[in-house]
Amino acid sequence: MVDVVTKIEIKCALDKVSEYASDPDNAPKWYVNIKSVEWKTAKPLKVGSQIAFKAQFLGKQLAYIYEIAELISGQKLVMRTADGPFPMETTYSWEAITDTTTLMTLRNRGEPAGFSKLFAPFMSFAMKRANSKDLERIKYLLENA
Repeated sequence: MVDVVTKIEIKCALDKVSEYASDPDNAPKWYVNIKSVEWKTAKPLKVGSQIAFKAQFLGKQLAYIYEIAELISGQKLVMRTADGPFPMETTYSWEAITDTTTLMTLRNRGEPAGFSKLFAPFMSFAMKRANSKDLERIKYLLENA
């Protein structure tokens, strides 16, 4: 099992952070590895929405579809792969530390299958590193907007 949790404090109001992070169209701006996003269902984002992502991770091109499993505005967003090479669940959660500072948590969980099981420990390390870069990027973008 891969289970990676990464957190960062962002000096912005919770609403601003959660709205930006939960908009799939912003993902290529703050995710280092995501190259493109395509809505498979109509906007706006809601439970059941499907979004196709193209990414590059560990030197490989990946294409997968996430389905929104849970959406609590300003608190939590849970996405699960509906189609893709690696069953994954991604959770964003936000907590107001003050009126102007938000704690954002990014969690990726998945169960590698077949050959990729051998690489689970390395994948966890690589995902933690990538997630840290992603959170640093969203922090930079929001704090300097």
